[in-house]
Amino acid sequence: MYVARSRITDLEAQIATLTKKVENVEADKEHVEAELKAQLASRDKDLHAKDVEIAELKCRLREQTDKSESLEIDLEAEKVKAATAEEARQKANEARDISTFALNVAQNNYAEAQSIVDTLVSESEWMRSRGAVLMANSILNASKLDEAVATLIDASRAVGHHGGYLECAQHVEEAFGQEFDVNHCSVTDQPDAALARAEGVYDHLSLPVMDLVAKALKHDDWCTRLKTILDPPQTVELSDEEETAGGDGDGDGNGDGDDGDGYE
Repeated sequence: MYVARSRITDLEAQIATLTKKVENVEADKEHVEAELKAQLASRDKDLHAKDVEIAELKCRLREQTDKSESLEIDLEAEKVKAATAEEARQKANEARDISTFALNVAQNNYAEAQSIVDTLVSESEWMRSRGAVLMANSILNASKLDEAVATLIDASRAVGHHGGYLECAQHVEEAFGQEFDVNHCSVTDQPDAALARAEGVYDHLSLPVMDLVAKALKHDDWCTRLKTILDPPQTVELSDEEETAGGDGDGDGNGDGDDGDGYE
């Protein structure tokens, strides 16, 4: 009996120990489950936070992508603006160059026109003040013109003299009633023909100076040519005495210069 009770006591003690162990295991299990739940809850929170962060990152990524696309569009627009501005600048430079060239051409044309106008004014002034007078004098003083005018005057006088002679002869015939011999007139018997020839020579008179003037007027430097023809530079010819006097004067001048050098 004692052994049985001892055995029962041992078994009860073992049962109590096992029960205690089971309780401890249950407690540990509950603790572990609580920790697992806490860890799972924390992990869920972390995952949720990660999801939120990922969503925010995705949103930021989309924003950055949109911004990048917008920046690319703006960049392309700026490139287009820059290209347009460069093209406008080039066109402006071309327009400025064209304007500058046109201005230079206009200034050169104005200078040339002003030079031409000044030349024309100077030539017109010379022609008015001297050219016309010199041309008239050259024509009036031409020996051919003098000869033609003298011949024309003589022929005209001969016609008048012959006409007067014939008129007087007619009066004599009427007075005396007989024919008067007119063959003894001192002038030619064909004064009208001589006058016609003189008039023809005068009408078709060609003066060398006028030929030169006509040729000069065909050139651009007509005024210079006319001056050479009508108003040549005056040359003064010195006599032998004047040349000798001039030579002596030079000799004296040189002598004075030599004396001056000697004094120096």
